[in-house]
Amino acid sequence: MTEENDDLTNENIENQEPQETITRITGMYKEWFLDYASYVILERAVPAIEDGFKPVQRRIMHSMKDLDDGRYNKVANIVGHTMQYHPHGDASIADAMVQIGQKDLLIDTQGNWGNILTGDRAAASRYIEARISKFGLDVVYNPKITEWQASYDGRRKEPVNLPVMFPLLLAQGGEGIAVGLSTKILPHNFIELIEASIKHLQGKRFTLVPDFPTAGIADFSNYNDGLRGGKVRVRAKISQVDKTTLAITEIPFGTTTSSLIDSILKANDKGKIKIKKIEDNTAAEVEILIHLPSGLSPDKTIDALYAFTSCESSISPLGCVIEDNKPLFIGVTEMLRRSTDNTVQLLKQELEIKLGEFEEQWHFASLERIFIENRIYRDIEEEETWDGVISAIDKGLQPHIKHLKRAITVEDITRLTEIRIKRISKFDIDKAQQKIDALEEQIAEVKNHLANLIDYAIAYFTRLKKEYGEGKERKTEIRAFEDVDATKVVIRNTKLYVNREEGFIGTSLRRDEYVCDCSDIDDIIAFTASGKMMVTKVDSKTFIGKNIIHVAVFKKKDKRTIYNMIYRDGAKGASYIKRFAVTSMTRDKEYDLTNGSKGSKLWYFSANPNGEAEVISVFLRQVGSIKKLKWDIDFADILIKGRASKGNVVTKYAIKKIELKEEGVSTLKPRKIWFDDAVQRLNVDGRGDLVGEFRGEDKLLIINQKGIAKTVTPEVTLHFDSDMIVMEKWIPKKPISAIYYDGEKEKYYVKRFLIENEDKEELFISDHENSQLEIVSTDWRPVAEIVFAKERGKDRRDNEEVNIEDFIAVKGISALGNQLTKYKVNQVSLLDPLPYEAPEEIHAEELEVSDEIVVENKLPIDVPEVEQQPKKDFISKEEKAKKALERAIKKKKDNQGGKDQTTLF
Repeated sequence: MTEENDDLTNENIENQEPQETITRITGMYKEWFLDYASYVILERAVPAIEDGFKPVQRRIMHSMKDLDDGRYNKVANIVGHTMQYHPHGDASIADAMVQIGQKDLLIDTQGNWGNILTGDRAAASRYIEARISKFGLDVVYNPKITEWQASYDGRRKEPVNLPVMFPLLLAQGGEGIAVGLSTKILPHNFIELIEASIKHLQGKRFTLVPDFPTAGIADFSNYNDGLRGGKVRVRAKISQVDKTTLAITEIPFGTTTSSLIDSILKANDKGKIKIKKIEDNTAAEVEILIHLPSGLSPDKTIDALYAFTSCESSISPLGCVIEDNKPLFIGVTEMLRRSTDNTVQLLKQELEIKLGEFEEQWHFASLERIFIENRIYRDIEEEETWDGVISAIDKGLQPHIKHLKRAITVEDITRLTEIRIKRISKFDIDKAQQKIDALEEQIAEVKNHLANLIDYAIAYFTRLKKEYGEGKERKTEIRAFEDVDATKVVIRNTKLYVNREEGFIGTSLRRDEYVCDCSDIDDIIAFTASGKMMVTKVDSKTFIGKNIIHVAVFKKKDKRTIYNMIYRDGAKGASYIKRFAVTSMTRDKEYDLTNGSKGSKLWYFSANPNGEAEVISVFLRQVGSIKKLKWDIDFADILIKGRASKGNVVTKYAIKKIELKEEGVSTLKPRKIWFDDAVQRLNVDGRGDLVGEFRGEDKLLIINQKGIAKTVTPEVTLHFDSDMIVMEKWIPKKPISAIYYDGEKEKYYVKRFLIENEDKEELFISDHENSQLEIVSTDWRPVAEIVFAKERGKDRRDNEEVNIEDFIAVKGISALGNQLTKYKVNQVSLLDPLPYEAPEEIHAEELEVSDEIVVENKLPIDVPEVEQQPKKDFISKEEKAKKALERAIKKKKDNQGGKDQTTLF
């Protein structure tokens, strides 16, 4: 190639744009990312199963041991010392140390270390102090059985794992987020962990559930042993101070009083709950007072707090630990087993080291005695070399060492040469033998412990419980929860309107007809004149269908709301009557309540919240030779069936009009109510013990240990205190008997009384602080037994039986009562009551009258040829029930051939 061509080629190269270079980073990403992820998992976020510590926690505890002299150290000094082992900033070390200190187990704190209840932060590390607690010194440290490694810069030694002889990880809990995994081990009770460890060593089964430092109430039914997929529901402890005040005294784990109050205020702003004001009086213990507007149900408000605020929360545990430099997902039961087994091995190592030390002491004490008692030290007087000295001593010892347990070494002889002359001159053979004997006893004891290692470990855990278990009793109450139905407890924070003619319902139709108050989470049920039904969510405006005849808030699984209707099948078909309840449906689906024929139409419709069955009059058109143009129908004669049933034929002729003749009473059976002791709630689903059958006016009688009695309407939203001793169906004429100790007069009194004011709490013992309710009975004829106390110098009086009915008449609830006895009482107890036949209640079977009657839904549907009938005079509830009773008795007589029946069941 010529020079000219070379120049052209070079010129072309210079004019070309630089080419992009592609560098593949697959290898770098794989190596660097995995290195980073491994570091975060192993060295920062996840605790080790061996000692339960994350690296920063282990280094803090090791540094505190380095600095320990029994006095408090500034946390800033401890943090600075820890930086020799932990290659991160001081802030992360200080935060980790505060978390350990707040758990009140390993660190004895001084100063402001923050408050886990309020969420207040600790003071700066230069202002607070710490030292290792006695428990920490007892179970965490033992340099002789600790494995050591070089620190990050190689200048110092730090422990690979501390020899923790206690399930510390489960006691403290642990939480961390690493790369690709996380861990959340909940704290458990100190005493329960020790008891579980003992059970494991004994070969027995055990169960562990968490215990939170914030106390509260928790449902552990889905704990799943702390594994992935488990769930713990925690609640605040809420009690009723009075009718307008609630008190929160314990909070759920993971919340603070500040966050709890914020959630309550937000729920109030959104209209989910209604409160007047909140007071936070929290100091050493939680006290949040919630003041309610008058007229608001405290029980429903408690449920609403659980449903709409942080008063109830859910925690998902995830047991993840490090074992052999690998993450391990493991349940708390297996964690405790491994921790206990590890403790046994550490105790064994400790005993073996102690045995070796005792044997060495015994060996040298025996050599020393032989050396001095046989004056072998004189054999070295003429030796001129060190080897000669060693040889002379060895030769002198040989005749006396047959009982020794190991051979003599040069080190042993060297130690003998280091004995001072002063010690030799004051050597006491008896004391030396006593020392040897004591060492032999210690050796025998250690060998016995090694031979019975499990028993030794059990004794070790028992000692820990005895020395450190005081004040560490369970804080969190274990209780099963029922799910709170939000629709039943939400405050009705908006208004529902309806445009009947156009067929719209919603909260924005303010110019149209008002229906009722509702909430934004309610479902609404609506019926149209064409026999269609739909259930839909509350919204600003929803089309249902033209000519709406009934709108109401829909209650799921409601079997007590009964709909009565009469409809015509098709344009010219027969008319049918039916009764039904709507307990389930598909939202926003239109249901046809007629037979489905074209031109079907409703003649009559009513919605009855308590299953009322009215009497109606049917009028026919004058067509042809029809003789009977008017007759009455009682809806009580119609069976309640499903909404899809066709119904019974009313007439095949044309109906002129239908009039409401008489308001009805309930045809439903009395509602059976049960009490589930596990969740401390009433229910109608058959769970727990049957309380009784309740009609609309029936009430519950509740008496607690404080001597307070009240009657309440039995609602499933009721809350019951733990000191409740009586809960039963209230019989107004049945007297309540009580024996109580009057703290002021220091005497026992007996009283019988009736509840005078319904729905009002009344104290029936004296209000002195030392007054105490001994027994209370709702039997008709109760009998009590008195056990008298033995008085000095006198024989004990024989027990007495007291017929309370004969002892005192029924008086007012505020009466003091009669003195039980003038003698000192040791104990009062109830015996079996005397026989008594309670008076029968005479009433028609399943008769109830609803206090609230929606006039709109009781009127017949407009028919073009029929004029609206004027409203009838108001009939009282008692008169309605009386008429219904007479009607039912007459019907019974007719069915039984005219026989007189006074009671219908």
